[in-house]
Amino acid sequence: MKHLHATLLLPLALLLPAGAARAERADSTKPMNVEADNLRYDDLKQTSVFTGRVVLTKGTIIIRGARVDVRQDPEGYQHGLVTGESGQRAFYRQKREGVDEYIEGEAETIEYDGKADRVKFVRRAEMRRYRGTVVSDEMNGNVITYENLTDVFSVDGGPPGSTAQPGGRVRAVLAPRSAASAAATPAAPPAGLRPSLTLGGDKK
Repeated sequence: MKHLHATLLLPLALLLPAGAARAERADSTKPMNVEADNLRYDDLKQTSVFTGRVVLTKGTIIIRGARVDVRQDPEGYQHGLVTGESGQRAFYRQKREGVDEYIEGEAETIEYDGKADRVKFVRRAEMRRYRGTVVSDEMNGNVITYENLTDVFSVDGGPPGSTAQPGGRVRAVLAPRSAASAAATPAAPPAGLRPSLTLGGDKK
């Protein structure tokens, strides 16, 4: 099977565009590098399909899956769909702007909407926020939606009895923020006042 390695400067500037408030803004100026076994590009429809052990990088963005479909709409926004290997999950990771934090997630399929600047993890979804190399927040559900512009995420547990999310329950571990931790620390007691031994203090 032929192995494909490409650096794309096509209208494939997918995942994630300029103007993202929370995503790493420098990513928008980086070239997209893709490794895959096959590529099918349709210039008329503005679509690209990468298949076979796909690894996509663009700045701090890393995407891995069995297949990555990319299309560009008439307004120039890119939309991507990443599919994992059979029985496995696709992978997504990106640095957050201005802080030593990363968003990382896995799911059977990962959808990216370039116009809304939204990432959606679908089926057996898991998303983690790293502060440096330490996992800060972690959540599991049937569908996890992350809004890059507002740094808001929502988790859907799915219907009860779902094989993708047993029990249809959301599971999350959320660590306290550093500022909140500092605010919770008791303040040092104020310095005590020293009484004067004379009515006029030190004055004679």
